[in-house]
Amino acid sequence: MERWLEAERDQLALWVPVMAGLGVALWFVLPDPPGWAGVMLGAGGVAAVALAMAGGGRLARAIGMAGLMIALGLGWIWWRADRVAAPVLMRPVVAAFTARVERVEPLPARELVRLTLRVVHGGGLPPRVRVNVTERDAPADLGGAKVVRLRARLMPPPDPAVPGAYDAARAAWFNGIGAMGRSLGPVLVEERDPAAGRVRARLSAHIISRLPGSAGGIAAALATGDVGAIAEPDAEAMRRAGLAHLLSVSGLHITAAVGIAMVVTMRLLALWPWVALRIRLPVVAGLVGAGAAIGYTWLTGAEVPTIRSCVAALLVLAALAIGREAMTLRLVAAGAMVVLAGWPESLAGASFQLSFAAITALVALHEHPAVRAWSLPRETRGGRMVQGAAMLLLTGLVVEAALLPIAAYHFHKAGLYGALANIVAIPWTTFVVMPLEAGALLLDTVGLGAPLWWLVGQALALLLALAHLVAGWPGAVAAVPVMPDGAFALIVGGGLWLALWRTRVRRGGLVPIAIGLGWALLTPAPDVIVTGDGRHVAVRTAAGLALLRDRTGDYVSDVMAGAGGVDGVPLMLSEQPDARCSRDLCLVDVAGRRVLATRSAYRVPWAELVAACRAADIVVSERALPRGCRPRWLRLDRATLRETGGVAVALGDGSLRTVRRPGDRHPWRMAGR
Repeated sequence: MERWLEAERDQLALWVPVMAGLGVALWFVLPDPPGWAGVMLGAGGVAAVALAMAGGGRLARAIGMAGLMIALGLGWIWWRADRVAAPVLMRPVVAAFTARVERVEPLPARELVRLTLRVVHGGGLPPRVRVNVTERDAPADLGGAKVVRLRARLMPPPDPAVPGAYDAARAAWFNGIGAMGRSLGPVLVEERDPAAGRVRARLSAHIISRLPGSAGGIAAALATGDVGAIAEPDAEAMRRAGLAHLLSVSGLHITAAVGIAMVVTMRLLALWPWVALRIRLPVVAGLVGAGAAIGYTWLTGAEVPTIRSCVAALLVLAALAIGREAMTLRLVAAGAMVVLAGWPESLAGASFQLSFAAITALVALHEHPAVRAWSLPRETRGGRMVQGAAMLLLTGLVVEAALLPIAAYHFHKAGLYGALANIVAIPWTTFVVMPLEAGALLLDTVGLGAPLWWLVGQALALLLALAHLVAGWPGAVAAVPVMPDGAFALIVGGGLWLALWRTRVRRGGLVPIAIGLGWALLTPAPDVIVTGDGRHVAVRTAAGLALLRDRTGDYVSDVMAGAGGVDGVPLMLSEQPDARCSRDLCLVDVAGRRVLATRSAYRVPWAELVAACRAADIVVSERALPRGCRPRWLRLDRATLRETGGVAVALGDGSLRTVRRPGDRHPWRMAGR
């Protein structure tokens, strides 16, 4: 063991953020303070004993450092969750209030404007709320508003609708948002601030005015991070083709901005011989690139993924300035520690996992000795072109393999052709679209940008055509049901073991990856899915997943389809031959079980309802059912769902998964009680 750790001594530091992240993850997984305190004390005790017995060996020191980082990670996220605590609305209300505008997010494709507000006058409301405003109710100068007055229907940040869905309550807790809702009537601007949001909002509006439709929306997303102007069919095509990452300002965009700034600076300064002979131009260009990275991050709203990418870019520039190798796994580890120190809650989000999985896989691949040897420059132009294309394809395949389980876990979908699409899309966006857009914006300052905007439009039209082409291929997206947490943990742990070690021991990571994938693939899809309010039910019929209510919104339909592992729009239960539905009730046989669900708020005669319950195995209702309603197996009514939240039932093995776990005392779960 000591000989192995000696051989891996350069890799040991890479496990520091992994152990800190494990502590953060344990805080999310364990339900209550006694469990958190127990892990902290246990990890701290192991660390103390190991460090006391370390002597001259690496094993004891490694165990001690691992225990210390687990304890610190768990304690840090616990402290952070308490630190950001803010009042949360207890029940839905309709309120008129005055608030300061913190953020304005135009969503033209949905005909909405999203406001993040700090309440000034509004009795009993949380200090920070988020409100969606329809475009007809939003004043034209809302982007420059400082104080507004409005009337809105607000509700507590909701739990996930069903197991495995997005947890808005958790995200709202760490953002200090205590209520969400929609405005009722127009928003009145009471005080204006000429500097409020003007740069970003005006730049987005300017770009959209130059390029209408989704092309303008993508151009605005590349420049400012605003994705609201992209039509939903085009956004869905980008997602299905594996190109959605191009719409989220992250490492690719920061790299392009830094690269453009450095190249322009180097070329301009090289024209001045006195400067070129006396000053290290790469260092000066690096400083300009750092300024471009920081400015671009500020312009795009300083979201966590952008800040993370900016920090990584600054570390790369610093490494280049002091003559060190720029892209290494140590750099990735340092970036991860910076993010975990500032936003430990981001570990649980898809953004953190996707971005760090991609860069870790990329750097680990290129640090492999065999890949390093094969990627040495070729002598002929043709050889270099073939080598570049092969490396791009290999990189795409490896990154796609690293991202696939994360996408399946969070979004219940896995793209199959993303690597192929990105081979074309990433160079096209980096070396054609973004430089053209930067040139168009620069020429617009003197009124000469129109020709370049036409070229930008054509380039983005080709990008959209590629997205729709790939999205339309058979099997472009594989829909998967909710992945068990344990299976996902095994895959992530095995992937880290495979990427971070250098000796043959690394191949042991394939074992947990294989077990995790097998566990995920063998986990049956749920047969009955119920939202936390009991209004919406999806059951797996002979024809496919079917929804209880004929009028179901797009959001609920998408959530149900994702949880059920279905790609597309679910069917209507009332139209299925194996279901018997009236205006008030539906009865359907699913996998040998009889499921009864109410589908209206109207009263059903007591005797009929009790008789129907006795003949059913599962009864689902948004109302409070009478005591006489006793199904043979499971009763999910208002009282039960208040405790469990959304429910997914797999009838094959009788497993049941709920949003709320017994004894869960995480602050966002307790806030609404």
